[in-house]
Formats: sequence, C-alpha cells, structure tokens
Amino acid sequence: MKAYEQGWTLRRRVVVLLGVVLVLLLGLAAAEATLAAKNRQNIDAVLLKTGPLRVQAQELMSALLDQETAVRGYAVNADRNDLMPYQDGLRRERDTVAEMRKLAVNYPDVLREMGVVEQRAAEWRTAVAEPVIATTERSGPSAGQALITDQTRQQFDSIRTAVDALQAEILEVRQETADKVNATSNVLVVLLVIAALVVAVAGAVLLLSLDRILIRPLSGLVSQVRKVASGDYRHHIEGSGPPEFRLLADDIDLMRQKIARELDEVREARERIEWVNSQLQKQAEELTRSNRDLEQFAYVASHDLQEPLRKVASFCQLLQRRYAGQLDERADQYIAFAVDGAQRMQRLINDLLAFSRIGRLTTGFTEVDLNKVMGDVAGQTEAARQYAHAELSWDKLPVIRGEEPLLTNLLANLVSNSIKFRRPDLPPKVHVSARLVDDEWEISCRDNGIGIEPEFADKIFVIFQRLHSKDAYPGTGIGLAIVKKIVEYHGGRVWVDTDTPEGTTIRFTLPALPEDVAAAEPAGDEESTGDGAATGDGVEDAAVSVTRQPDGTAREETPEGAARDSETGGMKETVG
Repeated sequence: MKAYEQGWTLRRRVVVLLGVVLVLLLGLAAAEATLAAKNRQNIDAVLLKTGPLRVQAQELMSALLDQETAVRGYAVNADRNDLMPYQDGLRRERDTVAEMRKLAVNYPDVLREMGVVEQRAAEWRTAVAEPVIATTERSGPSAGQALITDQTRQQFDSIRTAVDALQAEILEVRQETADKVNATSNVLVVLLVIAALVVAVAGAVLLLSLDRILIRPLSGLVSQVRKVASGDYRHHIEGSGPPEFRLLADDIDLMRQKIARELDEVREARERIEWVNSQLQKQAEELTRSNRDLEQFAYVASHDLQEPLRKVASFCQLLQRRYAGQLDERADQYIAFAVDGAQRMQRLINDLLAFSRIGRLTTGFTEVDLNKVMGDVAGQTEAARQYAHAELSWDKLPVIRGEEPLLTNLLANLVSNSIKFRRPDLPPKVHVSARLVDDEWEISCRDNGIGIEPEFADKIFVIFQRLHSKDAYPGTGIGLAIVKKIVEYHGGRVWVDTDTPEGTTIRFTLPALPEDVAAAEPAGDEESTGDGAATGDGVEDAAVSVTRQPDGTAREETPEGAARDSETGGMKETVG
C-alpha cells in the first residue's frame, strides 16, 4: 500500500481543482456583489438625488424671480395684493432649500453653493426688497420706484449668477456620479468576463486532466482486460494513472492469476477425465463384448447341452424303470441320483437359456394389459396353487408398454416364489397391486410367506444365489435374477420392501403411459384398497370381481359379493 501513497489520488486532485475554481468564483462573486451595490448607490444618486436637485434648483430660481417681480409690482401700484407672490416665494424658497439640503447632504460643494445663493438672496431682501416695500408703504409708489435702480438690478443678477453656479455644481456632481455608474458597470462586465474565463479554463483543465489521469489509464486497463478476456490469461495487467487505478489493476491481475491457476487445474482435470473416460469407454466396449460373448456362450452352451443331457436323462429314466427292484438297493439309489441330477441339470440349462434370451430375442414393445397377464399367470401357476391351497388376488392393474411374454414370465416367477417360500402352518396368500408414482407404475407382489431378512434383500437378485438348500426349497436360484433382468430391460427397477411386517413384498417399477400420467396430474395419486396404492385409471377396484373355483367354473359377483370373497375387491383367484 505504501507504493500507492506516493502521488495524489484522483479524488484529491479533483477536490483541489474544484476547490481552486470555487475560491476564484466566490472571490469574483463577492467583488461583483460589492460593485453591484456601489453601482446601485450611484444610480440611485443620479436618479433620486442629482436629478431632483436640478429640479429643485430651478424651483428655487422660480421662487426668487417671483419675489423680485412682486417687489417691482408693488413699487408701481402700491397694492398689497401684489405682495402675495412675494410671500409665497419666500415660503417656496424655504421649503425648496430645506428639501435640497436633504438631497445634498453627501455633496458639500452643492451645499456651499446653496449657502451662497441663500446669502445673496438674504442680502437682496435686506438691501432692496424690504426697503422698497417699506418706502412704498410709507411714501408711495414714486418713492419706492426711486429705490429700484441699476445697482439693485445688478444685485439680483448676482443671485442669478449664484443659482447658475449651483446648477453647474449639481450638473458636475451628476456627471461624476454617472461616470462612477459607467465605471462600475464596466468593472462588472470585466468581472463577469473573468468569471466566464475562469469557468472555461477550469472546464478545459478538468477535461484535459480527466483525459490524462482517468480516460487514458482506464482505456489502457480496459484494453488489457479485454486481451485477457480473449484468452491470453498469461498477459500481465499493469495499471497507470492515479493510485486507485494502479490498485485496481493489481487486484484485477490477482484475479487473472487465480483464474489462470484454476483454468490450469481444470485443464489438467479435463485431461485426466478424458483419459479416464477413454479407459472407461474401452472397458465398457470390452465389457459389452464380454457380455455379448458370455450371452452367446450361455445360449450356445445351454442349447448344445440339451441333446446329450436329454439322452443321459432318458437312458437314466429307462434304467430306473426297467431295472427298478432287480438290482440291489444301492444300485437303485445311484440310478435315482443320476436321474435327479440330469433333471436338475435340464432345469438349470433351461433357466440359463431363458436368462440369456432376455433382451436378445425381442418381439418389440406393445401395449400390454397386466390384468390379462395376471390371468395367464393364474393359469400357469394353477397346479402349484392347488397343491399348496394358495390364494392369488390382484387389484385392477394398468396397461403398460412392454413385451407380454417377458412380463408374464416376470409375474409368474414372483407368484411362484411366493407360493414356494410359504409358511408350513398357513395357506399362502399372494396379492398383486399397482400405484402411480410420478411417471412410473410401482407394482407390488405381497405374500404371507417366510419373509426375507434385510441383509439378504440385494443378494436374492443375483444369479444362482440361494438362501436355502435345494432340499428345503427346490429350484435353480435364477428366478429373481430373471425378474431383475426383465424389469431393467423395460426401464424399471426392482427391490425388496424391508418394511413389510409379515411375509415378503417385492416391488418393481415400469414406465407409465403418457395418458395415465396426464389423467393422474389433476386429481393427484389415488390409493387402492389393497395396500394403499393407486389403481391408475380412476375406476374403483370393487367394480367387478371374478371367483375361480377348484373345479374350473367361474362366476361373476356384484361388488357386495366380491367384497365378501376378496379382501382387495379386485380380481381374485382361489384354489384348493
């Protein structure tokens, strides 16, 4: 920061420049105000003092002339009425002199000339007017006229001369005041011109200063920033001008360095990711080839093993039928082992063949009614259900897009597993329901069997994984693996609901049709009466139910009758 303390900051420079201009303008304004006040005083003197003084001087001369005329007239006629102008002239003289003294209080020369006029007027009255008036009253007009001589006329002429001198002095004072008005006006104009020059010079200096200390450094900084923004992140940004700009340039350069470092890291990370992606792509391609080869191998192996295995199984069964009881007990046992092994091997190969065909041999997706599929599943599992006295029921199920044979295999495996893993003390019950969750159908297969421990919930979907021995529960351990592969082939997922308090609930999802999603959006998710799931088409589940009896007959039930025969109120299959 010490480097930026050298030199004035932009704020300080602008404040100093504006301060100097402000001081100059304030000084000029004060001088102009003072001169304007004086100019106003001078104008007032011209208009309100010297002008009226000239008028009053003329009025004074008029009053004196009235006095002189009245005295002359009285001396001729001896009429007292002729003295009235004399008295009026005296009064006017006094009033005029008093008014002029008020106006000329600041003009001593004018007051001096007025004193001369007053003195000569008083001397004229004392030496001429009053004696003529007194003589005329006493001795008559002839005596009065005798006193009016050329000398008396000259004495009055001296009054005229004094009044003319007063007028001249007033004119001189007026001219001096007018000159002052002109002088102050000229000075005011000069000061205004100077103020305008100060503003113009200050503006020019400000513009030049802003160009040098603001615009140029800012333009240079902007050009450097644009160069960096164009991709040259290695370009060093260096500031110029006021300390603020240099500090800003350093901050921007620090940001550039940080961005450059992060870009380097991102570039390195991208290179690593691209390398990892290439490796993953190679591994994915290799895995795809390996899976394809494995599926092909499984198909070929299972297909090619069918013929020799059938031959082995057939001959073992022939041995068992032909020589049963003819050999010793151990021979019969060995033959039984051979027949059982051949049969289990056939089942295993068939299941493996079915597993390898999923997704490889396809008929294309169509709209499949799961209610019809459940009817087919009921027919396929009828023998097992009769043997175990099992009850199969389902809610109204949706229509989805998929392959009907695979979906039939999927539900048949789930129902068969529910019947196989039953409790010995309780007839098995299997219920299938569906609900719409967002844009997927969540389908549940719930039973009252032995259940699955939570730690084995994921293991059961692995191929050939068994939780029980084949003696306790026969099978190849591939059924749920087939279920998972079919579900994933249809774009869904499958899992075990570990929160089921009794038995087992296996749930899987299948994509819903757009019209089902659109129909469910305004009303929200409806819940079924079976396990709290939505049925999907808004139709109540108890609308129709069918009961299939052990002898194969079927009868339609009303909703009331269906409610008596089934807890779900939907489709129900009862055997045994």
